[in-house]
Amino acid sequence: MTPSGDRTLFTLPSNPMSSPPSTSGPATAKRYSTLRKVILFLVVIGLAAFAYVKFGDALTLENLAAQETQLREAKVSAPLLVFAIGFLVYVAVTGLSLPGAAVLTLAFGWFFGFWQGTLLVSFASTAGATLAFLFSRYLFRDSIQAKFGERLSKFNEALEREGPFYLFTLRLIPVVPFFVINLVMGLTPIRTWAFWWVSQIGMLAGTAVYVYAGAAVPSLAELAERGLGGILSPKAIIAFVILGLFPLAVKKIMAIVRKRREIAAPASGN
Repeated sequence: MTPSGDRTLFTLPSNPMSSPPSTSGPATAKRYSTLRKVILFLVVIGLAAFAYVKFGDALTLENLAAQETQLREAKVSAPLLVFAIGFLVYVAVTGLSLPGAAVLTLAFGWFFGFWQGTLLVSFASTAGATLAFLFSRYLFRDSIQAKFGERLSKFNEALEREGPFYLFTLRLIPVVPFFVINLVMGLTPIRTWAFWWVSQIGMLAGTAVYVYAGAAVPSLAELAERGLGGILSPKAIIAFVILGLFPLAVKKIMAIVRKRREIAAPASGN
């Protein structure tokens, strides 16, 4: 019998091993975050592999030329839908770093004309580049760090020295492939918004020239047969020459600006 004031019959000793493990806390949250990243990583890799196997051969001039009539008919029957599909296809190609962006740029110039083609390719290429940038930053950091570690250190030094203007010069002066720029920039401190608008402006000149070359093409069949150099008009050739000289001019101007900054820095310190 227990005292009348105590209604507890007995008490089990507490056993910390018997209580269920806590599902909260920084360690568990980190595991869930890592799991989500791994799943998303596998999904992206799977989509890229599927897109390349399924549509890699479709993004050739020969294949597009074979469907020239069907493409024209689709544009007449559903122009907005065709424009939206073209935009999404270009974003997917650049975002997943698949080959075929140059061919698509020429084909879209022929298909949509200069103004519509430039609008589509300009915004789609920047959207795709930003997508690749985000994939690099949040999913592929370790693999890209291992592959482009040396370039990354140079990018960081240049960004610290010049800021987003360095990215602008990389877009104008194609010494580094664009897909490498997208991936490596994802590991730098540059903000996503800055990456987007600098890329949008920096890639515009090259986009306009390639779209213009495509718009001057009489047919995709002729382009596939003779190549771009065989059918370019004199105006298109001049545009490509200007595109080649433009980065050199920018590089020269940059050198002058840097030199003036170096001269002005000691003076401002005094």
